[in-house]
Amino acid sequence: MNHLIIAKAALTAQSQAIAQLAERLDQDFQHAVELIRSCKGRAVVCGMGKSGLIGQKMVATFASTGTPSFFLHPAEAFHGDLGMLKASDVLILISYSGETEEVVKLIPSLKSFGNPIIAMTSSNTSTLAKHADVWLDVSVEREVCPNNLAPTTSTLATMAMGDALAVALIKAIGFKPMDFARYHPGGSLGRKLLTRVRDVMHSPAPQVRPDTPFHDCLLVMTKSRLGLALVLEPQGKLIGIVTDGDLRRSLLENPSVLNETVANVMTATPHTIRSDARLAEAEAYMLNNKIRALAVLDENNSAVVGVVEIFD
Repeated sequence: MNHLIIAKAALTAQSQAIAQLAERLDQDFQHAVELIRSCKGRAVVCGMGKSGLIGQKMVATFASTGTPSFFLHPAEAFHGDLGMLKASDVLILISYSGETEEVVKLIPSLKSFGNPIIAMTSSNTSTLAKHADVWLDVSVEREVCPNNLAPTTSTLATMAMGDALAVALIKAIGFKPMDFARYHPGGSLGRKLLTRVRDVMHSPAPQVRPDTPFHDCLLVMTKSRLGLALVLEPQGKLIGIVTDGDLRRSLLENPSVLNETVANVMTATPHTIRSDARLAEAEAYMLNNKIRALAVLDENNSAVVGVVEIFD
């Protein structure tokens, strides 16, 4: 049995199902986004079984991208957790068949509360769709399961619809990378966007003067293990930088450079950044300029306080 053929066919079928989902989007999707965006409460997602797992993923995405939300387990809701709802909340009820008992039996209570209901089902004639304010079509032609039984393509379609809602809401509320970082301070993106250059810079930076002999400069760079040294005038003004690459190129071009001073091998007017700049800004600058280090100046752009490398 060729498992690769089976896997490729499954992935192709699922990608086609998502494409068909996009083609069927209509004003109901627009209405759903506006309901969630304009509500003063939370987006409350409810589903049972695999739909519940997808609902929990939706909640995690909504919450991390600026849309307050929480997951309401339908069985627990029927036994008291409906008290978690506020009149200002919007309900997103997920059931592929639209007939899931634990979800459907909540409808009378939700109707009495007056909360808007967005239904994600495969049929607009299902019980859930008929009692919803907005119906989102997540139907698929068939599951990729060989027996057309295990929820596979249908769960992918439902999750994709949830992601589409989240992306539309990100645009609608103007959610920015910095907002994302605030909700993810422990992640790599949060670190990049919230960390300042001063938090990671090497200080004090290895320093030499223009009249420092080549050999002494090499000792300073070797001791610091940064592979560079900043060139400062006696008064403290930054006038250049010397890197490992500068030394290698100079030696290849002129072996007698060993007898010269830093002034003959340095790169003048080095790139700089302020210590209070964000690390992400520093990294972007280095990538755009194809350099691996920046001299760091104080917040007044007057004194050298360190050096930051692209991988700090």
